[in-house]
This record gives sequence, C-alpha cells and structure tokens, in this order.
Amino acid sequence: MLLKISTTGSPDMPATDLGFLLHKSPDRLHSFDLPFGKAHVFYPEATAERATAALYLQVDAVGLVRHSKGPRHFQVDEYVNDRPFVASSLLAVAISKVFGTALNGRSKMRPDLVDVPLPLTAELSAVRDAGNVERFLAPLGWEIEAQDVPLDQRFPDWGQRVYRSVTLRGQATVTDLLRQLYVLAPVIDAGKHYWVGDEEVEKLVRHGGTWLATHPERDRIVGSYLRYQGKLVAAAMTGLAALEPATPPQAAGVRDERGSSGEDSLEEPMKLNEQRLKAVHEVLRKAGARRILDLGCGSGKLLARLAEDETFQEIVGMDVAARELRKAKRSLASSDRRSIDRRIRLLQGSLTYRDQRLAGFDAAALIEVVEHVEPTRLAVFEQAVFRHAQPGMVVVTTPNIEYNALFERLVRGRYRHEDHRFEWTRAEFASWAETITETYGYRVEFEGIGPVHSELGAPTQMAIFTRETSSVEDVANK
Repeated sequence: MLLKISTTGSPDMPATDLGFLLHKSPDRLHSFDLPFGKAHVFYPEATAERATAALYLQVDAVGLVRHSKGPRHFQVDEYVNDRPFVASSLLAVAISKVFGTALNGRSKMRPDLVDVPLPLTAELSAVRDAGNVERFLAPLGWEIEAQDVPLDQRFPDWGQRVYRSVTLRGQATVTDLLRQLYVLAPVIDAGKHYWVGDEEVEKLVRHGGTWLATHPERDRIVGSYLRYQGKLVAAAMTGLAALEPATPPQAAGVRDERGSSGEDSLEEPMKLNEQRLKAVHEVLRKAGARRILDLGCGSGKLLARLAEDETFQEIVGMDVAARELRKAKRSLASSDRRSIDRRIRLLQGSLTYRDQRLAGFDAAALIEVVEHVEPTRLAVFEQAVFRHAQPGMVVVTTPNIEYNALFERLVRGRYRHEDHRFEWTRAEFASWAETITETYGYRVEFEGIGPVHSELGAPTQMAIFTRETSSVEDVANK
C-alpha cells in the first residue's frame, strides 16, 4: 500500500519544508511498527523545487485475517487478498500513527505554514472504487486523475477491474489533505477492519470538521464510516451540526445601543439591501436567464423576490448553514406558493468545495458573500464557482470599504460585519475581477448600488461576469 504526497517550492518555502509539516526528515528512512505490519516513510525526491514523501505499508495480511473474528469470504482468504496493496482503513490507521502531529494541525519548526494552502499532489497506488472517488473527493476541490489497474498485467482478461490508481491535485493545507484521506479512505473502500464505537465518532467529528459538515455527501460518508450504526451516526451528526458557521448578531465595529444587527442597522436608512436585491433581479431578468443559482442564499430574500417573477423557471438556493436554509424554507412557505415551490430547491453546501449540483445554470448570484470567505480559501472558491459550476453569468456584490468613512456609527478601521474576512476598495475589487476574467474566460462590467459619493463611490459595488463562448479548458490551455 503506497501513498505519495508532493509539493513544489516557492520563494517563501523550499519544497523540502514538507518534512517540517509532516514531522519526517527527508534525510533518512523512518520505520514504524503497526498492529498489522510495518510502515515506512521516505523521500524519493527532496529538492528546493520539489519534494515527495512516500508512506509505504507492509501489511501482514495472513496475521491480520487469522486474528480477525469477522467472516471469511473463502477458505484461502488468509493467503489470497488485496489488503497489502489497496488503500483502506489500514491506511487511515497508518496516517494517524505516522503523521499524527500533522493530522492534528501542529508543526514545531514551521507553525506559520500549518494553515497555508500549498500546491499538493497525492497519489494512491490502488483504490477499490465503485464511483466513490469522484463522489467524495471532487467536492473538496481536488482535480482527480484515475486509471484502471488490471488484476494482473499478464492476464488482462482476469475478472472485472475494480482497482484504480488515483492522483489528486489542488491547493490545500497538509493537515486538510491528511484529514480528508483519514476519513475517506475507509469510506471509499466501503469497509473498516476494526470495531466502531464512541471513540470513532469523536475522531470523525474532529478530523471531519467543517469540510465534512458542509460536504454534499455528508450523510453517506458518516453512515459508511460508522457502519450505519444508528446511535453513532446520530451522535456524529449532532457533533458536525455544531461546527456549522454561526451568523453573528452584530458587527463588532458598530456602535449600536439598540442591539440590532450591525450591518443592517448601518444600511437600513438607505434601504441598501433592498436596492441590492432589486439591482441583481434586474440584471438577471435583463440577461434572459431562466435557471438561477442564489449562492449563499441566507434566509432566502432574493429567492422570494425571484420566485414572484415567472420569468425564472428554476431557482436554486444554497447556503452552508442549515439554520439559514430552515429560515428560507419557512419564509417561502409563509404564503400560498404552490406554483412557486415547484421552481425552488434548497441545498446545503459550501462554496469552497466543488459541487456537481451547481453545474449547468444560466446565472448565479452571490450577494454579499465573497467577503465572508477566508482570503486563503479564495482560490478554491473561485474554482468552485467559475471553473466547475461555470454559470453563463455570475453577479457578485460586495461592500465598498472606501464608503465606510461615511457611516458615523462605524468604528474607524472596522468592517461592517464581524464575520467579514476583508472588505475591498474599488481598485481591489476591480483587480480581483480582472484575475477572474483572465483565468476563467469571463468578461466583466461594474456598477455601483446605493447613493454615490463624488469621491468615495457607492456603498455597494457589483460585478457582472459573463462567460465567453470559449470554454474554461480553452482559457487554461492558452
């Protein structure tokens, strides 16, 4: 069983610093005794430009099966099986034992790199796959390359090829990669070789974290990981639900003695949110879009507005927070909407993960969403929306930080909402939009929303991205 993890160097980090993140020096062989055999870590390449760490498992398949109380599939199962070769729960155990420090998000020598997404490649030499690789790993933003592995190169007609070699490429932290492999290896393999109990629930919630809490296949992953044991699955779901991002009640930088929502109270006198909804509605209608995505839909205010317009044939709202989706559902059900309900769907999911459910739509709206994304996750956010979902039009609104100087109750230097990770100037927004157009094959137009100041501009800035006729793949290959 073989797992290889590679990265490339940069001016801030030689590739060999991968050894500091994995707590395994590239200069020597590392060997570990495991209950089912031995694990070895070595570096087939280690230069400033590129480094690869290989985790090689020597599995004692005979001893493992003989000590197992599980059923035998056939009489010589101890001697003829795929355990030494195929990624499974044994790999998850090895990751935990060998890369435990990295799995828990710690690095003594390079703590500054722990939370930094790096260009990573992960190679699994053999995976028993029944379609689960793409289903579980693609939504996490990985580019996947998989090739069939014959049962025997000398006899290509021997049975069905259920094994694939899998390569993952993308931007991620080393910790995130290890946690995803730790959880998903036994799920993709559809089996765990050890007993499942309360301790496994704790591990699943700890290592699954927010990426699993918002994964579109969360229920299937949790069920398979815990062998569909009802009480354990329920406990894990409760733990994951607690990890959903909370919606802060008030912006930290707003002086508001009445306790109302900080951002709302700032903008309410000019009814800015209503102006945003109206502007986005008009853009979508003018474009002739019929199938619409409202990404980061929140409590469903845009959904309700679009639902009243019969121009739109299908409207899908997605949000990471289940509580917000429940609010949206109640809002949409507050009046007689039988004809509307047939056109509206609500999905839970995160915009930092690739999601096939979002593909093929005419347009997508992201109203005051992008500023809630961590700057280190912007790249995967962009890929999920502009490369993978790839709607014909994308409408993005975001605060203009220059206008903040006109809000008397906003503390100087603070954002309009405490959950904002950044707020852009008009020049910064334009620069980001230009990067999108160059990378993903869109053109862009800008508009301001709200009262315009002669020097500071409008309080909300809006970018309207329209996809060019050439595909994203064509643009990427230029």
